[in-house]
This record gives sequence, structure tokens and C-alpha cells, in this order.
Amino acid sequence: MNTEHIQERFELFKPFLNERQRRILAAIEAQILGYGGIALVARATGLSRNTVVAGGIELKARKGADVTPEGGRIRRPGGGRKRTVQKDLTLGGDLEYLIEPVTRGDPESALRWTCKSVRRLAEELKQMGHETSHRMVAELLDQMGYSLQANRKTMEGRSHPDRDAQFQYIHQKVKKFQKQGQPVISVDTKKKELVGHFKNQGREWRPKDNPEEVLIYDFQALGSGKVTPYGVYDLSQNKGWVSVGVDHDTAAFAVESIRRWWNTMGCQVYPQAKRLLITADSGGSNGARVKLWKTELQRFTNETGLSVSVCHFPPGTSKWNKIEHRLFSFISQNWRGKPLISHEVIVKLIAATTTKTGLKVECGVDSNGYPQGIKVTDKELRAVNLTKDAFHGEWNYTIKPNHA
Repeated sequence: MNTEHIQERFELFKPFLNERQRRILAAIEAQILGYGGIALVARATGLSRNTVVAGGIELKARKGADVTPEGGRIRRPGGGRKRTVQKDLTLGGDLEYLIEPVTRGDPESALRWTCKSVRRLAEELKQMGHETSHRMVAELLDQMGYSLQANRKTMEGRSHPDRDAQFQYIHQKVKKFQKQGQPVISVDTKKKELVGHFKNQGREWRPKDNPEEVLIYDFQALGSGKVTPYGVYDLSQNKGWVSVGVDHDTAAFAVESIRRWWNTMGCQVYPQAKRLLITADSGGSNGARVKLWKTELQRFTNETGLSVSVCHFPPGTSKWNKIEHRLFSFISQNWRGKPLISHEVIVKLIAATTTKTGLKVECGVDSNGYPQGIKVTDKELRAVNLTKDAFHGEWNYTIKPNHA
């Protein structure tokens, strides 16, 4: 019999057995194996030979299977093998010393982790004069609050020296606009999605053994193309608008999405608005260096009469944009496990997105074409009535209507 089978079976039973039952189970395994079974079982279960032998004696004596010793104890007071950490008082400290140089994670967190394997740690501890094994190291690590963890995408590259200052600037400007009753929106493009019977990540409740069937391959040619959801989130009202674009993600599409939000939702909530604040990423269709973004915003301000202020988040900080975790994350949760088979389905799933805090979302398909590669001349750019803020004017600026 393979020792792995013994070990697997023992580990399955272990949580449900007390010490006496464990050694009796080990003795039964050894008895089934016959000659050499004690050593084999001891090696597979991690119990000592003496423990397995003691279990065999109890099994042979047939002492009441349903009766535990007086007082409910499984062994004599003080009986059993002493834990290594009780005999080796420096083991825990030396293990911590080996791990500390490579420990990652939040130092305030109760859960820490290490990238060294337990076998390597056990070997290093043995070289330091300790008597231990990889199993014991694993148990000690668990007691010390370590666990195996995978990588998590959280770092976005080098940070700008004025990153925190820009965050503070945006925060103060948002509060100022809100205090004056002026609209503040967060905008961004959600990732593109395939339209058709394609697999969508996540799971949903369905009748047992009846999953929804989807295509094996995610080839765009097998579906109905792609869509680009562009979102506008009202920070004050906790309401969002999403334009489901069927063409390219350009600055013209981004501003048209803002225009649709204003005409559909914004002007009704803010009938007396004179100004609008937009917080956006530094890149993409609404990037700080995109000339078309500025010329299209000029058209929007001329149409609405609004003075539009824009604050861009510093490069590499897109996840700080409010729309990411106040709108897009809930949309993804709402349609998880559901194939996005048509534009109608996408619109309904987005519009049905709600939260406990009262989030409401409206949505519509933008079937217009937005060609790429449109060049903005220097003359057109000079015609933009743009005023840069004193602090990082490349990130913070205001575009006013050209007419009186």
C-alpha cells in the first residue's frame, strides 16, 4: 500500500479524532500492512513509533471503544511527546529571523507571508543546529500568521513626486464644487467586451447540472463584435451613465458620453449649474495630452454654456479614480457568469446594477462612428479657451465657452 494513501486517509480523519482515536487508527493501518507496518505508518502520519505501538496495545486489549479515561483525558497528565518548540526555545525566533528579510505585505496586518519554501527553511534551521522537519516548519508558520499567497496586481509603476499633492488638490477642488452645488463627475472607459455567446468570468445561480452553454473559443469573428462602455459617475448623486460604444474609443466618443450624461441626467439634477468638474485619468481617450479631448470639450462648453474644469489623476494611478470602484466594479459583479450575447442584454445588465448605498445607473448604445487618427491643428488648439491652474497646469485646467 502506498504511504501517500495512508497519509491522505489519516489527514481526512484527523480533524474528527482525538489523540487516542488517532493512535488506534494508526495501529489498525499498521496491523493491516503487517511486517514493517509500524515504521511505514509512523513515517506517513508523522506519529512516533511508540505512539503507533501504544495504539496497537490498546487495540489488542480491546479496552472500551466508547469509553475514555477518567476525566475525559486521552493520556496521562504530562504524557505524550514534548513539542519541539518547548524543548528548543530558540527555534521560533530563528525561524522568524530567517523569514524576516524576505517578508512582504502590510506590517500592520495580522496575516503575513513568506516566499521561502518550508523545506528550504527546514534545511536552514538544521544547519543552525535545530532538530526539525518541513511539516513542523509549516505548522509553526501557520501559528505565526504566515500563509502561502499568490501575486496581486497592486503596483502601477513609478510614482510622480507630486502624486499625493495632486490627490489633495483634486480632493479640495471636488469638495469646493460640491459645497457650491456644482456637478462633479468621474469618467473613464471600462474594458472592451466581446458580444456573443462567449464565456464571462464568474458564476451565477442556475439549476443544478445545467450551466449555460457558451462558445469554446473567444474569437471575435464568432460573435457580434466588441463594445466599449464609457462611464460617467456623479460623485454627489451616486448615479452613473454608461454609453455602450460600438466603434473606437476616441476623445470624441468620451466627450459625447459626457454630453449624453448631461442631456439625460445632469441638466435635470443641476438646472442652475454654471460649472462642471471632471476627474479623469491621465491617459486613454480622455488623457491630459490628447488634443482632441480638449477641442471636443470646447464644443461641449459652447453648446451647454458650462465652464468645464478638468483634474487628471497622476500617471499610474488610474485605480484611484472613483468610477473604478463605485461603478465599474459593481457592473462587473452584476453581469458575472452571464454571456453578453447582444447590445440589448448589455444595456439591461448595466442599467440593472444597484448597490446597498443606492447606486442608480442609466445606459444607452452609442452607434455613432468615431474614426481614429483625427489630427488637431495648432490653430484649432489655440482656439480652445483654456486656462491652466497655477498647480500643475498640465493636469488641472478650465475650458470656458468661446462666446459671451
